[in-house]
Amino acid sequence: MHASQRRRSRTVRPGDSALRGALALLVAAAVAGCFRARDDAADARVAEAATTPAAREVRPGIEVLLSDSVHLVAGRRVGLVTNHTGVDRLGRSDIDLLHEHPDVELVAVFAPEHGLRGDADPGEAVEDGRDARTGVPVFSLYGRVRKPTPEMLDGVDVLLIDYQEVGARYWTYASTMTLAMEAAGERGIPAVVLDRPNPIGGAVQGNVLDPTFATFVGRFPVAMRHGMTPGELARYYAGEFGIAVELHVVPIDGWRHDLPFEDTGLPWLAPSPNMPDRVSALHYPGTCLFEGTNLSVARGTDRPFQQIGAPWLDGQALARAMRAYDLPGVRFEPVRFTPHGPGDGKSDGVEVEGVRLIATGPDYDPTRTAVALLVEARRQAGDRWRWLQAHFDRLAGTDRLRLGIEAGLPPEALTADWDAQLDAFRRARARYLLYP
Repeated sequence: MHASQRRRSRTVRPGDSALRGALALLVAAAVAGCFRARDDAADARVAEAATTPAAREVRPGIEVLLSDSVHLVAGRRVGLVTNHTGVDRLGRSDIDLLHEHPDVELVAVFAPEHGLRGDADPGEAVEDGRDARTGVPVFSLYGRVRKPTPEMLDGVDVLLIDYQEVGARYWTYASTMTLAMEAAGERGIPAVVLDRPNPIGGAVQGNVLDPTFATFVGRFPVAMRHGMTPGELARYYAGEFGIAVELHVVPIDGWRHDLPFEDTGLPWLAPSPNMPDRVSALHYPGTCLFEGTNLSVARGTDRPFQQIGAPWLDGQALARAMRAYDLPGVRFEPVRFTPHGPGDGKSDGVEVEGVRLIATGPDYDPTRTAVALLVEARRQAGDRWRWLQAHFDRLAGTDRLRLGIEAGLPPEALTADWDAQLDAFRRARARYLLYP
């Protein structure tokens, strides 16, 4: 996309409108309304986060907005695209913080897949409603409508976007963000992304989506593991693909790409029912590909995406085959598990056998590991293997991976062109990065 075709985007730096921001922070700090969906475990995580040194150093975009950059929303009618993960360091909801702020009028909330509380099953349509505490209308962007309509944005002067990403291309929250940006641009209102850390860091791995296979699961050509924050992604999408919107990014204060999420002091609130912790998020860019097969990815267990299995697999043999690859940063253990009420319906209540993936070092590449695991699981399965063809191809961003596995190609042949794809992607994304 030529520079002349891009609309400007602006990154708001901490320190803007410092005096007004300081007053705003005092007001926000006085607001004790915690988001209703937090459970006892979340309360414990919030309490722990509040006592760690890192918790005083890393501030998510919502806090930077209200302390340093409140001019972006002061005196304006605000729409907010968010869910239960849109919180400050103490777990206080963006909805509550904005609603209680004296200079902000929150008039509409928009919820992505899994709903405002993040508890709807994958693919489950979510209905419109109202926030129970504030009475603000909540519009679903995962059902009959996936892009804010002009009617939904009627009376909105600025559209904020804030929720936790997981660092993988196949994640519908990113698509919701781009559609919200497009809708804001069409209405002539600015979009403001309140940035959050990428929980699996800045590594860039996997292939880059072929635009022919673009869907709501992945709209634009990015890597399976893209290594960017939501704000960086928004800048990349706007700059490379011509999303015409006045875009602002309110950055994370005190964060860098190599800072582990557990050292940020920020609470982890599962962004979807099967993303309970950062460990699952780390494996997700690879094992998610098994969603496009008849194997279980351990939805309905306490370790989703950390293990895969099927009733007819031999876990011992599969673990031995995977160890023979001598892949860096990961080990494999045979495992048995029983999914209960999995959202994908696979092996519900049935014990399955397979392998658990355990990351052992920073050189772990979940995407190349998953390709080798697909090859070996396919070989062992024989005629019991099933592709969910359309779903696999949209996750893989191509049909070449599936066709190559069926042709019996080894993992190194299946990923031979990935380095060139990633080199081009890294060069393009470098212009949009905000953090060292």
